[in-house]
Amino acid sequence: MTQAPDPAVPPEEQTDPLVLVPDSEDTGQPLARGGRATGELVHRPDADDAFPVEWKRLAEHRYLVAADWPAAHRFFAPLPGGVQDPLLVAETMRQTAMMLAHAEYGVPADHHFVMWDMEYALATADFGLTGASGRIDVVVRCSEVQMRARSLAGMKVQLRFQRGGRLLATSSGSLSCTSDRAYRRLRGDRLAAAGDPVPLLDAVPPERVGRRDAGDVVLAPPEQGSGWRLRLDTAHPTLFARANDHVPGMVLLEAARQAAVALAPEGRFLPASLAIAFHRYAELAEPCLVRARRETSPEGDVSVHVEGVQSGEAVFTATLGGTPEVAR
Repeated sequence: MTQAPDPAVPPEEQTDPLVLVPDSEDTGQPLARGGRATGELVHRPDADDAFPVEWKRLAEHRYLVAADWPAAHRFFAPLPGGVQDPLLVAETMRQTAMMLAHAEYGVPADHHFVMWDMEYALATADFGLTGASGRIDVVVRCSEVQMRARSLAGMKVQLRFQRGGRLLATSSGSLSCTSDRAYRRLRGDRLAAAGDPVPLLDAVPPERVGRRDAGDVVLAPPEQGSGWRLRLDTAHPTLFARANDHVPGMVLLEAARQAAVALAPEGRFLPASLAIAFHRYAELAEPCLVRARRETSPEGDVSVHVEGVQSGEAVFTATLGGTPEVAR
């Protein structure tokens, strides 16, 4: 996942205008064209980290994607009690959106994706491995599709995750696409730092943030005051699957989750819902402070508000909920 750039983004050096493609309803026709997912399409070089398997086109801007959720994973590991990791919803959405953008909307392989926001919500109180691993059916609807010439410029996606006809979760998000030329102009000298080592800060105790391995911890103690410093291990095989010139969005999602767990009594918090907005790129070489506050409603519903601040400006804001909304 890539965060949204600073507001002052130079315009694309193209003369083709943006064209909004109208949405259309499902025609009820049989499943049509589709294809198999590849590491290139989902931007995951390691097959163990790639969750979409294949897709079929149902109608204009509607798709059925088959995903494979692992019962065990080196990073998206089951939570205590055999609960599936809800962040699989977010990561599968990210991979699915990019796969369809490339395969169905003509985005060249060298283009860059900007994820502006994303959210998910579990639709069942039972998100265990028995019902939320293996083959998962994902129904995808793309809307507000903007094309520039024959390539996607931006769109919104809505996803429904199902298994055996039972709704597991929903998610949505918005993204845009940037040509390699425009991205290089935007990022400038920071591109040269891609792949450079970043000083690895000391991790907070992994059990405090819901992790077993200190290598998966993305929070470090603050130098002073409250909150945490963002901890970056650019050698992490999943969070930094390839060289980046900025902090990947999945790292920021995990930072929000770990901050919520750190504030929970006994360190037990199920992120049953999450909404995050990316405001600017999080730079690798600049300290990032993660702050969080926990609230409990009169009805007992828990929410945690998290923000990441870099150079005095917010790079992301997120709200996590601890109570699943059971589908009716």
